[in-house]
Amino acid sequence: MSGRYRVDGVQGAAQPGSDGEVLANRLGLAAADEIAEAALLLLGDLYTSVLVDELPQRVLTVADLFNWRRRWLGNVYDWAGQLRTVNVSKGGFMFANAALLQGLLATFQREYLQRYTPCVALDDMTLAEAIAICHVELILIHPFREGNGRLARLLADVMAVQAGRAPLDYSAWDADKPRYFAAIRTGQGGDYVPMRALVAQALGSDAD
Repeated sequence: MSGRYRVDGVQGAAQPGSDGEVLANRLGLAAADEIAEAALLLLGDLYTSVLVDELPQRVLTVADLFNWRRRWLGNVYDWAGQLRTVNVSKGGFMFANAALLQGLLATFQREYLQRYTPCVALDDMTLAEAIAICHVELILIHPFREGNGRLARLLADVMAVQAGRAPLDYSAWDADKPRYFAAIRTGQGGDYVPMRALVAQALGSDAD
């Protein structure tokens, strides 16, 4: 499969004609830039729907993640609304084993979403902490076959808008990806301070 991820199992099927660079998709797209453009356009539609038309001012749930995922990529991939069934690694870092995802998501909802959402009347430090913890934990679980990072960003943006802030500015994250990935790795050990600093920066906050 592509150089972004190493995968094992049936969800690693590539689109014919893509030289193994594009996942098999309903749109029949074999060029990486074309599938990326289609996903970006669909993500914009989802953002408008979730953040503007129907912002959930309540405790968020794993079901919300599945719903967003299905609405975003349901017309692109057959498995868009399903948990990944393959094990995934990136840069030598293994994300959660596919066999453990159901239990990990139940824990994520109970210990993180129920605890930290809705993000109402939070000061900058508390909001940055809440978003950082939920972001790290969701990335480590990596529940879906594709698009986990963008879905985790949508969750962060929903939390920010719940708190009356603007969506995060991710430009610094994209400009210094090694720092971002290091923050995720540090969060695996329960230290969320580096990610909190990144979130505070993305919020335009002086919390850190």
